Amino acid sequence: MKKTTWISGVVVLALVAGGAWWWTQRNAQSAVQYRSALIERGPLQASVSASGTVNPVTQVSVGTQVSGQVRAVYVDFNTEVKAGQLIAEIDPQTFEYRVSSAQADVNAARAAVAISVANAASSRANVSRAQSDLAEAQRTHERNLSLVAQGFIAQSEADRTRAVLTSAQESLKAVQALVGVSEAQIKSAQANVAQREAALAQARIDLSRTRITSPVDGIVIKRTVEKGQTVAASLQAPELFVIAQNLSDMQVDTSVDEADVGRIQPGQTASFTVDAFPGQTFEGQVRQVRKAATNVSNVVTYVAVVGFANTSGRLLPGMTANVRVVTESRESVLKVPNAALRVRIAGVEPAAVPAGPADAPASAAAPQATNGAANGAASRTPREAGQGRPAGSGRGASQRGRIYLLDANGQPRAFDVRLGVSDGTATELLVRPDSPNAAELVEGATVVTGVTGGPAASAAPARQAGPRLGF
Repeated sequence: MKKTTWISGVVVLALVAGGAWWWTQRNAQSAVQYRSALIERGPLQASVSASGTVNPVTQVSVGTQVSGQVRAVYVDFNTEVKAGQLIAEIDPQTFEYRVSSAQADVNAARAAVAISVANAASSRANVSRAQSDLAEAQRTHERNLSLVAQGFIAQSEADRTRAVLTSAQESLKAVQALVGVSEAQIKSAQANVAQREAALAQARIDLSRTRITSPVDGIVIKRTVEKGQTVAASLQAPELFVIAQNLSDMQVDTSVDEADVGRIQPGQTASFTVDAFPGQTFEGQVRQVRKAATNVSNVVTYVAVVGFANTSGRLLPGMTANVRVVTESRESVLKVPNAALRVRIAGVEPAAVPAGPADAPASAAAPQATNGAANGAASRTPREAGQGRPAGSGRGASQRGRIYLLDANGQPRAFDVRLGVSDGTATELLVRPDSPNAAELVEGATVVTGVTGGPAASAAPARQAGPRLGF
């Protein structure tokens, strides 16, 4: 009997201990703990991040316009060159023969001109002779007509001199036509000379093109030709060298997503890093946003040119740069951690206040968000709500969000707020002086950044309900 009572007591004690353990664990699980941070005041910068390639501002591709075998190469990688300096040479023998042939053609054409000029001189001499014969025939015929009238000679003699006169007139016309032909032959020969001279000039130009010279002062950053190599310039000039004009003034050609290109403007400050110098940041400025789009796998990007001074010469063409362009900057604003904008506590809703002037936009540049945008911003961070873009940065419009402040008793209170720019870590908090919550949304206020334990930790984001608050 005693043994049975002892066993029953042990069982009862075990049940009591188990119940007590279960009760303490349930209370521990139901206890809600809040992670928190402070609303701070300080500078804030919205930026766009992208990647690009370091390139010289001006780089010239040097090719050849004639085909042939490379006889000599006078420069190598990293060789500094001057404008007009000989950097390579193509075997000129074939082109020298062409020049000689063209020169012979010119000489032959000039000789033909001389022959035509001599023929023309001969024709003009014939004209003078024919004119003299015609004058003599004219005088003879007139004299015979006078003698016939006086009866000293027969009429037949006058008829003969008339025939001679007519023949002299026709002979003059013939030699005058030959003069015209000779002058035309001179012009044709002269035109042939001009044509041959043009062919000679072209041959000389081709000969000069066998000497490849640098078009600018710079440094050779690429060489694709070797001595003895044959190059063919048929449809386009083959690239032999690439010369960077100035490696102390360079740029980063940055690929910016179409969702962010509207925020990039010339003159904005930019910074970038390269893998070759980890931990070092280089400064630059946006010089240009090119309007030509690039579509790769349905991803549309635009090129933003970031210029910088490479005075030390450490950055080399072709390096990959991670660029950060500052699109908006705030000197001293209230800012809240982005983690606070993702918190949602079930059952805690903002107190409803009547809509009034405080509900108006903060400025003409910050119009009221639509209901859809407001509801979306209530459950997402500004970066998430803007599809990867910081809230309000460059868009001229603020967004709405919700934060929870801890009161003196450590209990959360919900506040609907209006948000400005974001740097990805913190977001600008826009609070008007006439807002009903201006006294609570201040620097140093404790804001909830996370919830652990209790049902609130797993509660789904609640939609905003009731009249919105004045901000």
